[in-house]
Amino acid sequence: MENSTSSVLSNHSSSPLDGLRDMPLKPVEEQVITVLLTAVICCTGIAGNIMVVLVVLGTKHMVTPTNCYLVSLAVADLIVLLAAGLPNISDAAAASWVYGHRGCLCITYLQYLGINVSSCSITAFTVERYIAICHSIRAQSICTVSRAKRIIAAVWLSTALYCVMWLFLVDTDEAVYANGVVVTCGYRVSRRLYMPVYFLDFALFYVLPLAVATVLYGLIARILFVSPLPSDLRDRGGGGGGGGGSVHQGQARSTALKPRRSTASGRKQVTKMLAVVVALFALLWMPYRTLVVVNSVTDRPCTDAWVLLFCRACVYCNSAINPVIYNLMSQKFRLAFRRLCGCEAGGGEGKAASQVPVYYSAIKDSLPDSGEPITMQEDVRGGAGPGGAAARGSQRIRH
Repeated sequence: MENSTSSVLSNHSSSPLDGLRDMPLKPVEEQVITVLLTAVICCTGIAGNIMVVLVVLGTKHMVTPTNCYLVSLAVADLIVLLAAGLPNISDAAAASWVYGHRGCLCITYLQYLGINVSSCSITAFTVERYIAICHSIRAQSICTVSRAKRIIAAVWLSTALYCVMWLFLVDTDEAVYANGVVVTCGYRVSRRLYMPVYFLDFALFYVLPLAVATVLYGLIARILFVSPLPSDLRDRGGGGGGGGGSVHQGQARSTALKPRRSTASGRKQVTKMLAVVVALFALLWMPYRTLVVVNSVTDRPCTDAWVLLFCRACVYCNSAINPVIYNLMSQKFRLAFRRLCGCEAGGGEGKAASQVPVYYSAIKDSLPDSGEPITMQEDVRGGAGPGGAAARGSQRIRH
């Protein structure tokens, strides 16, 4: 559209264009920084979120309710990066909207769909963690993979219907200049008429999720980090006197308590990781949400290019940083990422698995779901504990 319009204008440049001003050009440094910064963030985020989807859906023991919500979050972040980040690169490079009218409608719709689904996914895994930790008995029937899939489907369907309104609120606009035409994807009517929509989005998909997360993570922290462990999880071997079976009972208790403590530690680690995801969501979305609200209520909205770039970069970082958090704070995701990238040899895994004591699997199956299943590598490390040492010791005695 831009090229055809510019050619028509060049053929009739004698009189109609005499009163038009030249097209405003962005500074070169602004264009370069925008393109490079957005490209780096988006490429990193796209690769990371694709890896999250692949390792969860492609690894049987990774398919847990919590990880199902993380897959939903990763897909929503992918949509944000593709529908918001990449068009920003083309806008900075071409200084005009190049996707046409239908592209304006579809890309705007996908932007808000990804943004809102990511917020709902964060709320969903926060509620799931609260039920799993604070109501562990009920969680066995509530926090299931099938229920998580149904909730995710409902979230995507309801959010998709909610975002349909944006198909009627945006349109393309053309500004004619002496040296060309600039096409923009913007709003159909005055910005002030969008205030109810902006504030509804702000309340439903930012304030409400953060309020819910603050309350629920406070209750979770009281259970995991403040309340003392039950007395039977501590050492109970001191009151047995001199009975002949006290040594064996003490070994059995220590063997049984180790996986339970490992489960509690795993739950704490998962909760810390998810809390960091929520905190980054609150921090990185704050500049953009604040700017939208301020520009909606003031007569002179802020349109500084560097402020807009900073706010957009924070949004892109929020969609790109979650896989990095998983890799840093979750050993299971870290091992799965390495296996996906071919950085971990798989030959020794079957050999190591054959050395796992049989009793450990029975104990593991009797434990409540920690939200992050025990991997084969952890089973191997478990075999190096008291039970494994005892088995090796008995072999040495027989020799």
